[in-house]
Amino acid sequence: MAHAMSDFRFLIQRGVCLAAIAAILSACAVGPDYVRPAPPPDTERYSQEPLHEATIAADGQAQHFTPGSMIAADWWRLFKSAQLDGAVRQAIASNPTLQASEASLRQSQDNLRAGYGVFYPHIGAGMDASRQRSAALQQASQKPGTVFTLITLSGTISYALDVFGGERRAVEGLRAQADYQSYASTAACLTLTANVVNTCIARAAYAAQARATGQLIDLQMQQLHLGEAQVRAGTAPYASLLSLRSLIAANQASLAPLKQKISQAEHLLATLEGVMPSGATLPDIDLAGLTLPLDLPVSLPSDLVRQRPDILSAEAQLHIASANIGVATAALFPSFSLSGAYGAVGSSLGNLPAASGRFWSIGPSATVPVFQGGGLWYGRKAAIDAYEVARANYRQTVLGAFGQVADSLQALEHDAEGLQAQVEARTAAGEALDLLQANYRAGLVAYLDVLAADVQFHQTSIAYVQAVAQRHQDTVALFVSLGGGWWNAQRPIGEDGAP
Repeated sequence: MAHAMSDFRFLIQRGVCLAAIAAILSACAVGPDYVRPAPPPDTERYSQEPLHEATIAADGQAQHFTPGSMIAADWWRLFKSAQLDGAVRQAIASNPTLQASEASLRQSQDNLRAGYGVFYPHIGAGMDASRQRSAALQQASQKPGTVFTLITLSGTISYALDVFGGERRAVEGLRAQADYQSYASTAACLTLTANVVNTCIARAAYAAQARATGQLIDLQMQQLHLGEAQVRAGTAPYASLLSLRSLIAANQASLAPLKQKISQAEHLLATLEGVMPSGATLPDIDLAGLTLPLDLPVSLPSDLVRQRPDILSAEAQLHIASANIGVATAALFPSFSLSGAYGAVGSSLGNLPAASGRFWSIGPSATVPVFQGGGLWYGRKAAIDAYEVARANYRQTVLGAFGQVADSLQALEHDAEGLQAQVEARTAAGEALDLLQANYRAGLVAYLDVLAADVQFHQTSIAYVQAVAQRHQDTVALFVSLGGGWWNAQRPIGEDGAP
C-alpha cells in the first residue's frame, strides 16, 4: 500500500507540474478584449434648449434643477408620506416579480461559480467489482472457461489546457451574464417602486376628482330643483331645464369611470404589493398630503450611462456578445488537456496492493478540428453579428434614456405652466362665485347665477387636481429616468427628507 500511495503522489505531482506549465503557456486568449463604450461628451444638456435653473412658480412652488447632485436611493420619501413609504416597502418585500428577478440573479451567480471550476483539476475516483466467466472461444483456447472475481480501484485526474482562452472567454461571458441579471434586478425594483408611487398618486387624484364631481352634481341638482320651480311658475323656459338635466346626466356618467379607475388602482396596488385584492389593506393617501419635491437632482449625461440600470443591462449584454466571439474563435483552434489515471486490480480486496496489479497513465491529449462543414467558421461570424446587434441595441437604449430625461425635464416645466394657469382659473372662478354670492344676498342677481358660478368653480377645481397629480407623476418620471439613485443605497434620506 505504501508503494501505491507513493506512485499516486508522483502522478499528482507530475500532473500539477504539467498543468502549471500549461497555465503559463495559455496566458493569452483569442477574441476581442471587451472595452466599455465611451460615455457621451460632458455636457449638461439633454435637449437643444439649455436646462433652466428652475420652473416657474406654480401654486406657490417652483422646482429647482441641480446638475450633478446626488440622487437618493429611496427618492419616494421626498414626498414625505409615511403611508406612501410603507406601500413601497411592502411591495419591495413581497412583490413576486421582484422575487423572481432576485432568484434569477442568484442563479446567474451560481452559474458563474460553477464556471470557475474549469480552472481547477478535476479529480475522480471509481471502484468496480464483478464476477465473471470467460468463454474458451474468447481466449482462442480449447480449455474450458474459468470463473473469476475482478476488483478494480482507480483514481483519475484531468486538467483542461486553455491554450487559446476559450474557457476563460466562457467564464467572462458568465460573469457578464451575472452583471446583466444584477442590473435587471435593479431595473425591476426601480420599475416596481415607480409603479407603486404612481398608482398611489393616481388613486388619490381619482378620489379627489370623484369628490369634486359629486359636489358638482349636488349643486346641479339644487339648480335643477330651482329650475323646475321656475318652469312651473312660468318664469323660465322648459328648454333650459332640459339642458340642465343633460349636464347632470353627463357629470353622473363621468363619475362612474372615476370610481372604476379608483377600483383598478386599488387592485393594481394590491397586486404590486404581492397580496390578493380581496385581502389588501391599502394606505389612505390624500393628494393634498403629498409634498412636492422642490430640489431635483439632474445627472450629467456622461454619468447617466453609468447609472441607469437598463443602460448597464444593455452594456452587459454587449459584454456577453463580445465574450461569445472569443469562445467561437477559440473553437477554431486545437484543444489540449492533461489527464492521468492510477489504479489497482485484483481478485479480492486483499491482493489489491500487489505490485503486479497496479497500473497508471499520464499524458497530454489534443483535439484538432479538421473539417466541420463550415460550422465553426460561420459560428464565429454569427457571434460577430450578434455583437453588432448588441451594440446597436445599446446605442438605442442610450438614446431612449436621454430622450426620457429630456421629456421629463420639459414636462415639469410645462406642468408648472399648466398648473399655474389652472390656479389662476380656479382663483378667478372663486372670486366670481364670492362676488355673485354677495350680489345675491343684496338681491341684485338670481340664485341661478350663483349656482352656475359654483358649477364653474368646481369644474376648475377638478382640472386643478388633475394638474397637481400630473406634476407629481412627472416628478416621479424624472427620478426614474435618472436611474433612481440605486448606487447611493448606503446614503438614504433622513427623517427630515434631506439626503
